[in-house]
This record gives sequence, structure tokens and C-alpha cells, in this order.
Amino acid sequence: MTGNHKDSTITRRRALAVTGGTVAAGGLAVAGYQSAFADTAADDAASASASATSTSTSSSCMTLMTSVTEGPYYLDGALVRKDITEGKSGVPLTLRLTVVDATDGCTPVSGAAVEIWHCDAWGYYSGYTTANPGGSAPAESEDGSTADDDTYLRGYQIANANGVVKFETIFPGWYTPRTCHIHLKVHTGGQKEDGTYEGGKVNYTGQLFFPDDIAEEIFTLEPYSKHSGSYTTLDNDMVYDGGGTSSGLLTLKAVHKADPSKGYKGSITLGVDPDAENTGAGGGGGGGGTPPSGAPSDAPTGTPPSDAPSASASS
Repeated sequence: MTGNHKDSTITRRRALAVTGGTVAAGGLAVAGYQSAFADTAADDAASASASATSTSTSSSCMTLMTSVTEGPYYLDGALVRKDITEGKSGVPLTLRLTVVDATDGCTPVSGAAVEIWHCDAWGYYSGYTTANPGGSAPAESEDGSTADDDTYLRGYQIANANGVVKFETIFPGWYTPRTCHIHLKVHTGGQKEDGTYEGGKVNYTGQLFFPDDIAEEIFTLEPYSKHSGSYTTLDNDMVYDGGGTSSGLLTLKAVHKADPSKGYKGSITLGVDPDAENTGAGGGGGGGGTPPSGAPSDAPTGTPPSDAPSASASS
């Protein structure tokens, strides 16, 4: 679905976003990103080699990833870009996602467009910045960044010959009643046009998850610690089904083991069916992912899908 969000005229953040630029803000310095991402070129080469090797030598293929709802905060028109932060502060996160055809021996799906979106450190999504994340958090406008209200922490990347895409973002926060997560879609058959991705079809809609111990440690750091309340663990989440990697649980590696604020590298292989179509709109497998029941009346219309369960029903 396409959210009916606020007027897309120039806001306090519009100018920066259309260029995909990143400006350091809040408690996260540019040096933090440089430290986290300095070795990405070498890692990319290693990742491509490992992907090719595992694809050629594996005698069996992983199962299809579990498809779930796209949730209530999806917007069309995300930009094609690697860095989606737009200056949003938080712990750096590099994502390396490998798309393979689970129906054909895990061969890489070259040219697949992977789209991701997630909330900021306080639980706010671009396009829905007035929706209450639950608990107690500053207003989204108090973060001090220059991020565009309609585009931050959303983006596409096109898979290379090894099916690999990489994003530079921040560790997501949380909102009631959900655990920490990232939404994603895998598209095929379309093309880049006017800075976004057009046409084709959605083969897979899912969510990526984080181990509780790492998430809870991150949330003690600035700026995450300014959002207080009851955090939902994986076991109590309405979408995560306990299936580990096949259900979207990321493998995480700390950039510096002794200092989690320096960032993490997350990776997962997405086993999809390129002939299937699964938009995840209007619910779908895995439950809802609705916004908190206390969302303000001026939140965008259509915010959640009409058939998605309410927070109270899910809990």
C-alpha cells in the first residue's frame, strides 16, 4: 500500500535528502561512520567470493525466507542509494544482504532491487513523524538532524552479479508493541528511474530482526536511551516466529567488541522465489506490526492497513 502522508512540499529537511547526502548530527560524529565503514571495500570482495563459493559447492539450498506483512509504515518512492541515514544519529549499522533463488540451487539473483525501511533511534518513521512510538520519547523534531521528514532511513539497492547489496544506516530503535526490526522487500523485473525503482513485481516482503542482548545494550546508549518504556523482546513479538535466520534474524558482528557505539555489521542471505509475488500489503503471513494504539489523531490516514490486528489484540 502507499501511505497517505503529509504534504511533500519543502520542509526543514527536503534539500539534503534529494541528493542522498549525510550530515553528522546529535551524538554521532562523522568519525564514527568512517570507523565503521572504513573496511567495506575489502569486505565486499570477501563477501562476493564467499557467496560464489557457497553457491557453487553447496549440495542443498536454504528454505525460502518467511514472508510477513509490510507493516503500517510503508511508502512508495524510496530513493536508490547505499547510505540512507540522512544525518539521523545512532549506532552505525552496515547491512550486507545476499539475494538467492531458493528454487534453483541458491543461485544469486543478479539485478534484484532490495528495498529497506526502518524507524529512527526514538521509534519514528519518515512520513509518519507524529505517530507516537509508545513509552516516553522526545518529539521527532527534537533530534536536531537535517534529515528529510519523508525519506530518511528508506532506500533501494540493486544486487550485483553475486546477488549482494549493501546499506549504510543506523541501528533501529523500537516502538510499542514491536521488537527492534527492519522492513524489506525484494523486487525483480523493474528498473531505476528518476532516482527510485519503478515497475517489476515484489517477490518477497519480510522483516529483519536483532538478537535481544545486542539490541538492549544499544538502547542504553545515546540517543536511544532518551526513549524509555517497555521494550518487546523477540519471544513476545507479534511478527517474529522464532525461526532464526529463515525468519529474518540477522548475524551481527561488532566493529569494536569493547565499544558497541562504534557500530555493527549485519548480514543475512535472503532465499526467495523470483517467480512469486508477495507485496505484504493488508496483513499477510506473520501478523501485523501495527503502530501503538495511542497514535495521535493527526497521524497519516491509512496508517495501519484496515485488516491488520490492533496492538491490544496482538498482545
